[in-house]
Amino acid sequence: MPAMAPATLNRARVLGIVGWSGSGKTTLITKLIPELTARGIRVATLKHAHHSFDLDQPGKDSYEHRKAGACEVIISSARRWAQMHEVGDGAEATLS
Repeated sequence: MPAMAPATLNRARVLGIVGWSGSGKTTLITKLIPELTARGIRVATLKHAHHSFDLDQPGKDSYEHRKAGACEVIISSARRWAQMHEVGDGAEATLS
């Protein structure tokens, strides 16, 4: 069997933006994203929340699945998907 050439991979670049609440981080990011995507750069963001939050709402199937005890729930459509992982009383995940 012939040896396969190593795949050429683009290494991901990471840019961290931090600051106090109200300092303009979101404004900066929402102006930076269109500039980067216009240059052909794919952008992904990770937003840390210091409080509990829900992507789904009471009465929706995904909410009921989590409420029933599912530790992983993925909401998927033709346009996007989101995954929720319940950590329960465990330690908060670090971003490092």
